[in-house]
Amino acid sequence: MPGGDDKPMNVFGPHWDGHFERIQADWRSKVRPEDTVLIPGDISWAMQTKDALPDLLAIGALPGKKILLRGNHDYWWCGITRLREMFPPGMYAVQNDALLLDGIAFCGTRGWTLPNGDAEDEKIYSRELQRMEMSLERAKALKAGRLIVMCHYPPLGEGGAETPLSRLLKAYGPDDVVYGHLHGPSLRGAVTGCIDGIRYHCVSCDGLNFQVYRLPDGAVAARPNSGDAETD
Repeated sequence: MPGGDDKPMNVFGPHWDGHFERIQADWRSKVRPEDTVLIPGDISWAMQTKDALPDLLAIGALPGKKILLRGNHDYWWCGITRLREMFPPGMYAVQNDALLLDGIAFCGTRGWTLPNGDAEDEKIYSRELQRMEMSLERAKALKAGRLIVMCHYPPLGEGGAETPLSRLLKAYGPDDVVYGHLHGPSLRGAVTGCIDGIRYHCVSCDGLNFQVYRLPDGAVAARPNSGDAETD
């Protein structure tokens, strides 16, 4: 969905034509009301919260419970209290905290690109590490039988290389980590698989042919929209 700025996704290629309609059809064919759907960022092109509301309501009308995480293009994302007040029933947000649904703890934060010597990136990345640790601590306190972490940016380096974020995740031992952000040619560097006992899942919608991706043991992850550029 383009959101308030009416930005069509097919500017990134014809494979994006009608992407949300395709996602909706697949979603309705697979997701049950009792399922939980994870949406790890880049949800609407809207710049203002009020302009993102039609997109949020369209997602809310789909089956299942939805957990949203902020992506780098979600400029409409406002204060978390206000955001939760405007969400339709059955829609939740994770932001520096954790949520318990059906015996599963969900937590996470946006993350950031690896700094590679850039001082500003280093500052943001360090802040996101702190937020992730805060979120993981809150999830730990829930004493759930299963922990699923959401990130927007990839938590691992190229080829599954260890990063400060992946070391933090390893210390807390979640069952699954779901992330997005990568599109087009960048998907060639996406890591999906088990590393250090953690299952990593890249769920960028074009990488999944705009279909819902089912996590092991019944949890569901999907990307209903994307504000990311192909080479983001």
